[in-house]
Amino acid sequence: MGFLGRLAALPKLSGAAAGRGGGAWRRPSRPCAEVPLPARAASAPRPPLAGRAASSRALGKYEEVFRSCLAEPEKVWGEVAEQIQWYKPWVRTLERGSLGSASWFVGGELNICYNAVDRHVENGQGDQIAIIYDSPVTNTKEKITYKELLEQVSKLADVMIKHGVKKGDRVVIYMPMIPQTVYCMLACARIGAIHSLIFGGFASKELSVRIDHAKPKLIVTASFGVEPKRKVEYVSLLEGALARVQSKPDKVLIYRRPNLVWWAASDLGWVVGHSYICYGPLLHGNTTVLYEGKPVGTPDAGAYFRVLGEHEVAAFFTSPTAIRAIRQQDPGAALGKQYSLKRFRTMFVAGEHCDVDTLEWSKRVFKVPVLDHWWQTESGSAITASCIGLGNSTTPPLGQAGKPVPGYNVMILDENKKPVKAKTLGNIVVKLPLPPGAFSGLWENQETFEKLYFQKFPGYYDTMDAGYMDEDGYLYVLSRADDVINVAGHRISAGAIEECILFHPAVADCAVVGQEDPLKGHVPFALCVLRQGIKTQEGKILEEIVERVRTNIGPVAAFQKGMFVTQLPKTRSGKIPRSALSALVSGKPYKITPTIEDASVFKHIEELLKKN
Repeated sequence: MGFLGRLAALPKLSGAAAGRGGGAWRRPSRPCAEVPLPARAASAPRPPLAGRAASSRALGKYEEVFRSCLAEPEKVWGEVAEQIQWYKPWVRTLERGSLGSASWFVGGELNICYNAVDRHVENGQGDQIAIIYDSPVTNTKEKITYKELLEQVSKLADVMIKHGVKKGDRVVIYMPMIPQTVYCMLACARIGAIHSLIFGGFASKELSVRIDHAKPKLIVTASFGVEPKRKVEYVSLLEGALARVQSKPDKVLIYRRPNLVWWAASDLGWVVGHSYICYGPLLHGNTTVLYEGKPVGTPDAGAYFRVLGEHEVAAFFTSPTAIRAIRQQDPGAALGKQYSLKRFRTMFVAGEHCDVDTLEWSKRVFKVPVLDHWWQTESGSAITASCIGLGNSTTPPLGQAGKPVPGYNVMILDENKKPVKAKTLGNIVVKLPLPPGAFSGLWENQETFEKLYFQKFPGYYDTMDAGYMDEDGYLYVLSRADDVINVAGHRISAGAIEECILFHPAVADCAVVGQEDPLKGHVPFALCVLRQGIKTQEGKILEEIVERVRTNIGPVAAFQKGMFVTQLPKTRSGKIPRSALSALVSGKPYKITPTIEDASVFKHIEELLKKN
């Protein structure tokens, strides 16, 4: 009943998951029967453990590796692929298709669960900690070894098989940030099922849409979840969704409640959670922290410092929004000073553009290199980054998001599909083929896949982001391409204006969107959140902000309008809904998407606009 998985062959389902489930999941008192896996193919070499000196191989420095990936992608990725276990070797490393399609390791067979779990147990790492579970909302802390992880995943895979789940079936996972969610993900991968994690913040209607799209054989959920100020009733939300769906599942399962440590402070329901909480760290044989809490409010702005110190985290990934939330409540990071961060070495930020002021504050407070990088759900991992393992600098220029990760040929094109000069704003694209691990299609929607991502710039993947590259190859991502504000024919980056505004010592957060203007078409409009304890009059602060934008960007930005609000509307992953805000400040109808953390913020802004 083992699964021979094909790398990049199973399409990714869009979806998400989060929250908390109570219950009585019990670790078995005796080892449970393992799900049998295929015997190793005789011709498949046993790879050295990832992360050890043997697997680091003589990769060389960044420039050498980057050039090799562009010149000989099949050779380079073939060598990299030998570092994990294959049950059947591939026939062709790369097979190019029409438009943006590319198939890697054609004919090869592997199992990602085996590589993420079994492989480490077989190599004598069974007693190493795989997952550190830290839940301030339930006062729970737990350490799970690779051996224990294997027992739990094998047991759950066996349960799924007994419920009729087989290779290619879809399994919807609607669960909180608890270890059982990771068990479900790995159990699906173990037997060849496709998992779709649906974010716990979605209500019944949105949940039903995703269930209908996936047509799952099985849905796995928790009895309830716990947020800092509320209880999330997973079962009742799921019941409401199932009453709406056309494609009802066969079964619903309900759960009733010294190496380097890596922590990605995200949610399993987002791509960061898939790649950097579950699969990435476990494939690499690291310990991963599963944190069920918030940057503030669980219980305070010192929460991240506690986790870093208590679990001796070496490297940490978070979003600029989380850092700004901590800074707003604790500007001097006084709550964090009680914790020792002696093992902490590197901090990575992504998910949105990180303004320089937030970056510099983070460096001062955490006392480690803070490195911005950029990627997308579609890429599955970083497109540009500071590859410090390949010798990239830990003190890159301010405002950049790294250099292209080997395998990604990033370019900047104008609207006529021509490359632009260094430091010229344009469309960020990636020359095809995309490297292994990137998405290979949209679930049951190949037409949209080709039209949306590859039609506008033939031969390239359209990231739909805007930015520029400098002479040294560093990428500066400023905004989504549709967030560039056209002011009287001039393309002005909303992100560049936001960066100027956030340098003002009184401003904690801001969003700049285009407001319709009868003369110029659009003009920038700023929504700003002040830091706590600011006594300066808002009118004076706005004057200083306007002057700073004029000085740094120029009068061409035509920036004169702004307003102070108590909070900005953001998605649960920290992104600003710019299209909705632009419509709102322009007096147009706007749509609030289900991923918004607090929809009442829109009403607050609407009322302030009427007063002004």
